[in-house]
Amino acid sequence: MGFRTVVGRGGFSLVELVAVLAVVVSVGAVLGPSVKGMRSQMQGVSSEGNLLAIGQVGGMYAVDHGGRIFSFTWREGEFYTQLHTGKARMMNSDQEAASYQAQNILQRATGRIDGAFGIHSPESRLVHRRYSHLVLADYLGGNVSDPMWADPADANLLSWQLNPLEYLEDENSLPYGNVNGAGPGYEPVGSWGSRSIMQMWAFSSSYQTVPHAWQGDYSPGYAPVSSTPHLFNSIHPQGRPELGERRHAEVVFPSAKVWMHEEFDRGQEGNPYFAYDHAAPAKLMFDGSVNTMASGMAQSSVSPRDYLGGDKVVWEQMYVPLDTFPVPLGGLGDETLLNMRFRWTLGGLSGVDYPQVLMRGR
Repeated sequence: MGFRTVVGRGGFSLVELVAVLAVVVSVGAVLGPSVKGMRSQMQGVSSEGNLLAIGQVGGMYAVDHGGRIFSFTWREGEFYTQLHTGKARMMNSDQEAASYQAQNILQRATGRIDGAFGIHSPESRLVHRRYSHLVLADYLGGNVSDPMWADPADANLLSWQLNPLEYLEDENSLPYGNVNGAGPGYEPVGSWGSRSIMQMWAFSSSYQTVPHAWQGDYSPGYAPVSSTPHLFNSIHPQGRPELGERRHAEVVFPSAKVWMHEEFDRGQEGNPYFAYDHAAPAKLMFDGSVNTMASGMAQSSVSPRDYLGGDKVVWEQMYVPLDTFPVPLGGLGDETLLNMRFRWTLGGLSGVDYPQVLMRGR
């Protein structure tokens, strides 16, 4: 009795291949929006997890530092040794001291102390808003590029963390990395294109610290300026601002007071800036919880410059993007005035951002 040989087919016929592709395309069309939504939801959950972790570490820092809210600790009038010179330098202001402390932290964490790759001091900038987390990174052992500092949907920052020397390239993805590419509607280049500023972006955070976490409530400090939401001006009728001495005990309503927040709500179409009323960025509250309520539900903002002068005028301003940042929802040049909400709360740490949270607890 003989055996019959069965010859297998070598692949799909053209008709079968077309049919399979049609099914794949159909399934993709059905599941695509769902998958995109699921990915955005998962990123949002991860971002909230980052803030919860930051809050826990911030609490540990407070226990070890007399109840202080984490912030830069170098002070005006004190001498500190610069790693790249080996010499002590006296700080002329708390702002200058903070910029040199940031430099010191990054030099120790990266080993980039001098030479072509050495970390410079960004002394022309107030480093507290974007870089206060460096103090926590230093407290944790120096991982200044931990993904914890980045919103999982913040593709730019995640890319910069992987390539911290990108600023040395003639054309790069950093803000003002290609000066000629910053067109009308973006904030003017100013000093944003300087090496000391550009090399810092890889060590920034997607989460911003509210100003009153590092400056006084009713004392000389910093206030917003109408031309840009990215820079603050000092107001010092009685002397230079004292920075970084705030304590958790000064927060009157911890569950209703924002500590840190995402700069953009990357879970919504257009990545709206946090100040849009419908934006719902993740926010770390001072009690360690995470709040995702819409910004428009928060109390209106008031500039310290106004309420120190006796006025309580609502502070609003345009969102003008930095180069490479998400554009306004109305497009470049959009003049819509936005309420800065929890960034500038009347009363600072003694104020309330979300009164609904307090009502809910009754």
